Amino acid sequence: MSIQPKPRRHLWVWLLWLAIFYGVWLYLIQAPGAWEAAKGHWPIALAMAIGSYAAGSTPMGGGTVGFPVLVLLFDLPASLGRDFSFAVQSIGMVSASIFIFARCQPLAWPILKGAMLGALIGTPIGIVFIAPLVADLWIKIIFAVIWGSFGLLHLYRIDEIAGHTGMTDFNERWDIRLGLMLGLMSSALAVSVTGVGIDMVIYAALVLLCRADLKIAIPTSVVIMAMNSVYGVIIKSALGSWQEGVYENWLAAAPVVALGAPLGVFIVGLIGRKPTLLVVAALCVGQFVWTCFSEYSALGWLGVIGAIAAVGVCLLGFERLRAWGAVLVGESEPATKSSDP
Repeated sequence: MSIQPKPRRHLWVWLLWLAIFYGVWLYLIQAPGAWEAAKGHWPIALAMAIGSYAAGSTPMGGGTVGFPVLVLLFDLPASLGRDFSFAVQSIGMVSASIFIFARCQPLAWPILKGAMLGALIGTPIGIVFIAPLVADLWIKIIFAVIWGSFGLLHLYRIDEIAGHTGMTDFNERWDIRLGLMLGLMSSALAVSVTGVGIDMVIYAALVLLCRADLKIAIPTSVVIMAMNSVYGVIIKSALGSWQEGVYENWLAAAPVVALGAPLGVFIVGLIGRKPTLLVVAALCVGQFVWTCFSEYSALGWLGVIGAIAAVGVCLLGFERLRAWGAVLVGESEPATKSSDP
């Protein structure tokens, strides 16, 4: 696979982006009532100080923290949590992506290109035709299942995932097709409903199928989520389908995540990715348990069992992806191939 780091760093590009962003934010905060609204939503800014660090240092976008804080802690509609994820990641993940490009970190370009193309097709389809059909309760459950399974995967496979070096070199056209398929499905079925997901899917393909180093897989997941978040913001703005309250929360959190996400990219290079991944994985599992407990009256015991079963299905999918990757790199024989006597 083609990995194309550039030899020179251009951190001034990221500093220029910060200057432009904070200039715009300072202009917006001058509007009547804007400063009071931002101050009134300080808890989300505090939460996103942690969320933005996770967004830059792990494959979990800032919405991974923002969504449960708004929905589970503040008891706000899940659709607002989803829209807030789009809005806040369009700043935090973009800031982290510019920082990644400025530092010339290696990326899995073929899969990334395919995923971007898939997202361009899948995101509007999901936002227009799928997301409106999903009730708030099921947005919560889908989010909880996706990230609960992702957290469990890291809790029992972290040593293997963190131990990869380099990246398996497949055919570039195959990589692009894989990225296209995954980007299309995850943007239509996950991102449009919960505001996150394509980063996790691409990351999972990279570490389980391609055996990619975390130094490649995580920055690639950050970049694809940044692109998908900005695209989602454009689509929702064109449709005028923002949930009430998103802007006020964004106004409070945006100046925090603009620095927090790139800070995560930088600090994780000093302390390593494994400790951060373990902590965030535990939070992902915790929010699944919290969601099942808080929504028990609506779900009932059958619903909780169904949610747990859905986590199991996701884990089975991850394991199948890992097994496929083992075959592709020659670690094991295909199941259909008979062994020699």
